Amino acid sequence: MGPIDAFWHLANLFLPALALGALAAALAKLLWRRELAAVAWRRLALPAALAGAALTLAGLLLFGRDGKMATYAAVVAGCALMLWWRGFGPGRK
Repeated sequence: MGPIDAFWHLANLFLPALALGALAAALAKLLWRRELAAVAWRRLALPAALAGAALTLAGLLLFGRDGKMATYAAVVAGCALMLWWRGFGPGRK
């Protein structure tokens, strides 16, 4: 595998987690406009995406391959937890 192939392989590994973090933060800002008006989109999206990427990597290490439904469920739960933490929980400040 060449360096370009390795780059695309890693990019496609983490793309679902990064896209979920960005989309979930945008939808949260849309659904809870008044409550999240003071919270920047980037402040919501970055921790959610990083949590998803970390859980993707943890699922890869735990199961030995990517694409397991348990890993995707953990990514969704971790993303939701980070959105709550930064939007409504103690991490809001």
